[in-house]
Amino acid sequence: MSHLRVYNSLSRQKEEFKSITPGHVGMYVCGPTVSGESHMGHARPYITFDVVYRYLQHLGYKVRYVRNITDAGHFEEEGREAVDKIASKALLEKLEPMELVQKYTNLFHWAMAQFNNFPPSIEPTATGHIVEQIEMIKQIIDAGYAYESNGSVYFDVKKYATGHDYGKLSGRIIDDLLETTRELEGQEEKRDMADFALWKNASPEHIMRWQSPWGVGYPGWHIECSAMATKYLGAQFDIHGGGMDLLFPHHESEIAQSTICNHVAPVRYWIHNNMITINGRKMGKSYNNVIKLTELFSGEHPILEKAYHPMTVRFFILQTHYRSTLDFSNEALLASEKGLKRLWDAYEHLGKLTREARDAEAGDPELETKVVKLLKEFDEFMNDDFSTAKVLANMFEIVPVINSMKDKLIPVTALSEETFQFLQNRFKTWLEDILGLKGVSEADNSKLQGVMQLLIDIRKEARGRKDFFTSDKIRNQLAEMGILLKDEKGGEMSWEVSSS
Repeated sequence: MSHLRVYNSLSRQKEEFKSITPGHVGMYVCGPTVSGESHMGHARPYITFDVVYRYLQHLGYKVRYVRNITDAGHFEEEGREAVDKIASKALLEKLEPMELVQKYTNLFHWAMAQFNNFPPSIEPTATGHIVEQIEMIKQIIDAGYAYESNGSVYFDVKKYATGHDYGKLSGRIIDDLLETTRELEGQEEKRDMADFALWKNASPEHIMRWQSPWGVGYPGWHIECSAMATKYLGAQFDIHGGGMDLLFPHHESEIAQSTICNHVAPVRYWIHNNMITINGRKMGKSYNNVIKLTELFSGEHPILEKAYHPMTVRFFILQTHYRSTLDFSNEALLASEKGLKRLWDAYEHLGKLTREARDAEAGDPELETKVVKLLKEFDEFMNDDFSTAKVLANMFEIVPVINSMKDKLIPVTALSEETFQFLQNRFKTWLEDILGLKGVSEADNSKLQGVMQLLIDIRKEARGRKDFFTSDKIRNQLAEMGILLKDEKGGEMSWEVSSS
């Protein structure tokens, strides 16, 4: 059996995966900044690393998966000035900062559950680790790689670069960074424009603030992840994941900070998923194409033709290799919707097929060889840098065989008992346990939605005519079928499928 090989962003090549501690894996993935609703850009990394997490467990590793919540201090150094996203959004929404954080953290968790993502082993928050961040900043100052300026603390990038390989992860050249970084308002307190903040002095109106040896302030974004990763995974751990947009400055800065504090490069394997585009364009507010996950699931966005089930989105993402760019469009999502239905229908038919012992001549050696080869390649493809797209392509090659058995065009006994069991087991393990897919329930079926709306309209008309016999008959007969109609305020009606 082939060994797992992963593409390491640091070396820019595939490497055989060997964990630091045999049988155990430490994995850190940058979590969301919970200053707003999660959008389609969040779907890809968290589905990607959910599958990585599932597959490592499938291989027998005990995985500690740490994914943080950034609930303070994520400010954009590329903007006019350093603005804390949480604090500014809290003022805008007239909420306490932690009220805002809780609101969007809950929404994020809800969306991850819709995608059938496993929760991480540990989900630390930046605000819960201020002490660790302050201690780390002290160490960096003591080592001579950071300096205080007007109550803020900055990392000395130029000094670090003289003895370390700064820019190796992102491919940035330090001289270019020092020459090309724009002079921005509020950055005159830095020695060099390339230096980044470890701690920011809080102005009197800033609502998220903590005491520190340098005065009242709040942490920089980069130091948060270094502190949390070190606390829960140690000085050096196996995998650090995230989107390619985090390569610089976030992950490059993490390497620098952690290396100074822990005297070792923090991460063995850096894994980055590629970006998404929407109808060929980068996602951005100026294009009005930032689609929130709630909008994606409800269809309530001008770009969307309809609502898309979370499983359709998950399937769509897994059909492309995680390091390739991925373009969202209605056409692509509709094709994925049909593809998932075809695959899942075949999987359900496979579960209902039974193989009864018959004469030996019923076997088909050629078909047997083909099916076994396709099934065994699942491991080979997944061990080649998590190629979910190739695994799914092989499944689609097996679908016509399953459908032919269902339609009795091929006898089930064309496969040996061993191969038939292998086929059933592999589809269950890979579709459900590793790829994390689920069937789209009838309640999400667009045709059922249409039928229910028609019945609701008929019932409304009946009630308008005071024809309560017809109105009650529709409600009672639907209830017998397990569909509950509920009368809402203003004469509106809603429905749900009973869980009993």
